[in-house]
Amino acid sequence: MFGLGAGELVLILVIVLIVFGVGKLPELGSGLGEGIKNFKRSYNDSKSLDVTPNKSDTTPAAAPKNGNEKDSSES
Repeated sequence: MFGLGAGELVLILVIVLIVFGVGKLPELGSGLGEGIKNFKRSYNDSKSLDVTPNKSDTTPAAAPKNGNEKDSSES
């Protein structure tokens, strides 16, 4: 699929072992797997997320003040 053969995969594995060490490899794999699982879950949840405003929330929000403008109470 990506054009990687067995030799390239072995070379990548050896480089990863040299950089991270044998002790960190299980921790790295579980962290990567958990990250992928969380990404998939958030992607699937975003499809069903309802972002329509509530009908009781019809009051307009006050405009935020600009930091450069002086407030009338300040002197």
